[in-house]
Amino acid sequence: MSHVNHNGNRPVERIPDPEHPIVASAEPIDNHIVDPDFDRHKGPHIKGPHDPKEINPKMSSDIAYWSHEFGIDGTRLHELIRVHGTHVEKLRAALHSHKTA
Repeated sequence: MSHVNHNGNRPVERIPDPEHPIVASAEPIDNHIVDPDFDRHKGPHIKGPHDPKEINPKMSSDIAYWSHEFGIDGTRLHELIRVHGTHVEKLRAALHSHKTA
């Protein structure tokens, strides 16, 4: 097949010759250097809850943050929210009274 435009057809993309290759400027990703708290596509991750006084149980980021903060897993946090509500201080008090009991 020729790369010449015959009979008004759209031109076919020309493959560059090996003596003059196209060089991509992509940088290799080195996982030892990449900051795990920074996503190049979204910017730095927000460290902290959506609302510091109340947990939104439908937000996975809130569940992840508060379960880490309280030292429990997400399932346990959902159970506490069902029983005590979404206010952080009430949940903190419930966890504190459970640990001391």
